[in-house]
Amino acid sequence: MVNDFAAASRATMAFLRERLGFQLWMVTRTEGNDWIVLHTLDQGYGVTPGKVFCWSDSFCSRMAQGLGPNIAPQASAVPAYAAAPIGQQVPIGAYVGVPLRRADGSLFGTLCAIDPEPQPERIREEQPMLLLLAELLSGLLESELSTADAVRRAERAEVDATRDGMTDLYNRRGWDMLLAREEERCRRYGHPACVVSLDLDDLKFINDTQGHAAGDLLLRRAGQAMSEVTRASDVVARLGGDEFAILMVECDYFDSQAMLQRLQETLAGHGVRASLGMAMRKSGYDLQEAFEMADAEMYRSKRNRKVLN
Repeated sequence: MVNDFAAASRATMAFLRERLGFQLWMVTRTEGNDWIVLHTLDQGYGVTPGKVFCWSDSFCSRMAQGLGPNIAPQASAVPAYAAAPIGQQVPIGAYVGVPLRRADGSLFGTLCAIDPEPQPERIREEQPMLLLLAELLSGLLESELSTADAVRRAERAEVDATRDGMTDLYNRRGWDMLLAREEERCRRYGHPACVVSLDLDDLKFINDTQGHAAGDLLLRRAGQAMSEVTRASDVVARLGGDEFAILMVECDYFDSQAMLQRLQETLAGHGVRASLGMAMRKSGYDLQEAFEMADAEMYRSKRNRKVLN
């Protein structure tokens, strides 16, 4: 049943393969200079979902800029395509590509195909159909993405019982559940995401010297600081003891760096000293693996702070 963007993408590629041929059909996402493969129908190139290419190297980047046509039966005859670096990496005799756009006109990605051999000139006649299919896919995609916040709110409500009583943040169980849900969206749409591991530096010392009431106040101040710099769609959790975690959804590298700077400043403003580690979700490892990397970075930071002190 074709009832979502993923199923519609696969059905569209299967229809186009039957009608036009081509060894490789793809539905892709652009994110910065990453060109992320979401769905494929491949008979020879060995391209699988999750593969990331360089966007600026691609035929599709030139097509989206209007430098080359949507259909090139002989790719080498189009100067912009002949000069594209990706043509040196894989054999491309013919190319088809149409943009997938958000409602505001911004580029989400492409529906595209390549074949190692040139194709008949008559395939140019299929351009109106290709543009229509891309428009239909874009509409379905926009419908799904526009409901993402509502879906996230429903998920947060579902796991509200998994709150930490001290800080009112999510606990370890809530973190694990919401991290897994967001990973599903990252895989489906190619969303970027950032994870932060945070460990308080002074909790044990304050508990030992000032009492647990003072330590509890430190935990609440830390939770308040993290809540102030994150969005409603993000996830902030106390994993246990003095360990915290943040998931920033649909957050690219530059946004994550800005958030990390704000977080450090806000923690200092609340009188909280902490060691932090951050990692981006990228092709080749999921959110859980990214969090393990952030955790390792946090522990390196903590050891370095102890040496300096």
